[in-house]
Amino acid sequence: MANTEKTKSKFDLIYINSESEFLQNTWYVIARDDEIQQRLESRKILGTNILLYRDSEGHAVALDDACPHRKLPLSMGKLCGDTVQCGYHGLTFDASGKCISAPTQDRIPDTAVVRSYPIAERYGLLWVWMGEPQLADESKILQVEDYEDSAWGRTEGGVLECKCHYLLLLDNLLDPSHVAWVHQTSFASAGTTNVPLEMSETDDGVVVSRWINNIDPPPYYAPMLCFSGKVDRYQHYEARMPAVAVNIGTYTQAGLGGDDDNLPENAYRMRSYHFITPVDSNTTRYFWFQHYNTNISDQAVKQSLNDGARSAFEEDRVVLEAVHAGLNSHPRPTIDLRLDKGARDFRKKLDGLIRAEKLAVKQR
Repeated sequence: MANTEKTKSKFDLIYINSESEFLQNTWYVIARDDEIQQRLESRKILGTNILLYRDSEGHAVALDDACPHRKLPLSMGKLCGDTVQCGYHGLTFDASGKCISAPTQDRIPDTAVVRSYPIAERYGLLWVWMGEPQLADESKILQVEDYEDSAWGRTEGGVLECKCHYLLLLDNLLDPSHVAWVHQTSFASAGTTNVPLEMSETDDGVVVSRWINNIDPPPYYAPMLCFSGKVDRYQHYEARMPAVAVNIGTYTQAGLGGDDDNLPENAYRMRSYHFITPVDSNTTRYFWFQHYNTNISDQAVKQSLNDGARSAFEEDRVVLEAVHAGLNSHPRPTIDLRLDKGARDFRKKLDGLIRAEKLAVKQR
C-alpha cells in the first residue's frame, strides 16, 4: 500500500477552483429540519444563495435569495404571513416565487419572478433539488435502511462547515486506511495500515471494504460490544452519487467474521450516514447521523457515540482543510497511492455524469 504510481494523478486538481463543476439534477441536504422555522434564513449551496423558511402550515420553502429588481437578498426583507417582502422597494413574492405585489408600479412586471426549488424533508434533514424542477423525484433520495425500526438506535448527528472542496471529504470517506493515522484514539486498530482493500462499483457509486481478523477492538467501538476479547472487524466505506457516503462497521468475536450475510446474533453493527453538501468550491457543509444495534435505550451511550463521532470528524476537518490549502498553493503534482483507487473511480464516475448533464443542456 505504500507504493506510489509514477504518473501524475489524473484528478490532481479536478473541480478545485471551479464552482461550475457540480452535478445539478440531484438532491443535496441544505439544512437540518430544526434549523428552518417561520423566519427567513439564507444558505449557500453550489455557489448559489438560497432563501429558506416555513409557511404557516410548517411547509419548507426554498427560493433564490435575490430580488429580481436589484438582487438585494430577500433574506434581508421580512416574512409577511406566507410571503416574502423585499426590504428595498417592497416587491412581495409567494412560495412559488411569483410576485404578488409591487407597490411602486402600476402593474406587476412579468419578469418579477424568483426561482423556486423543489424541497423535501427526510431523516430530520431538508433536501433541495438544484437542477431542472420537472426532474425532481423524491424516490432518488438515499433510502436509509431501518430508519424507523425501533430495534436500532440513532444518534442526533450534527453538521460541520469545512473549508475544503467537497470531493476531498468524499475521498476521505472512501479511505478506510486513514483511520490508522488520523483517528488513533477512536477508530484506529491493528490491520488498518496493511490489510488489503477490496473495491467494487455499484450502480450509483463505489464500495471499498475489508475484513480485519483477530484484533483488539478500536477505542470508539469497544464499549459497545456485547462480548469480550479479540474481534473480527469489517470496514465498509461506500460513496453514492454525487455526495453521500455510508460507512458500516461490523464486529464479531474473533473467528466468527468474514461472512456479512451470516453474522452471529451478538454481532455489533454501526451504520454512519454522511451527507456532503458543496457550499462552493472552497467550502463544504457536512451532515451526519448514525444507526447502531446495541444499548439503544441508553442515552449516555447515544451521547458518547455522538460526541466521539464529532471529535473524529473534527480531526478529519483539520486534515482536509490543510490538504485543500496545499493543493491550491503547491504547483508540483500530487501522487496517488493504491488506497486512492476507490476515490479515483468515484471521481471518474461523477465526472461522467457531470459531463453528460452539461452536454444535454447544450443540445437543447
